[in-house]
Amino acid sequence: MSHHFSDYESDQSRLYNINHHEDINSNESKAKVKNILKITLWLSLITIVEVAMGLFCHYNHVPKTIPNIAFIIMTLLKAWLIVAVFMHLGDEIKNMILTVLVPLVLFVWFIIAFLWEGSYWIWINNYFGIR
Repeated sequence: MSHHFSDYESDQSRLYNINHHEDINSNESKAKVKNILKITLWLSLITIVEVAMGLFCHYNHVPKTIPNIAFIIMTLLKAWLIVAVFMHLGDEIKNMILTVLVPLVLFVWFIIAFLWEGSYWIWINNYFGIR
């Protein structure tokens, strides 16, 4: 068995063993809790910035292009943090990450392409009166 994998990955039976408990006072357990709290803090801060920016832009009639780009970037950052830490994708090898991300990117592109095409079809239908 390779030493590259953690204990859980090398011995999958431990994952499903009800009698296996991790010592909550161990350094490893405390490090996991500290990391979860750190990521939760980052997610909270990003959300607070998004809400504050949304309220500011709404009440001050800021053009929507720049805030929309900032919202997309902050949302992607939050999604990356959630997937990397809470879904453990950050600990995986590059090929596993690509196996998950490539279909996701293609699916998002698929949605954008069909929304774009649908809005164009609606515009053509309204402009030329095609039924």
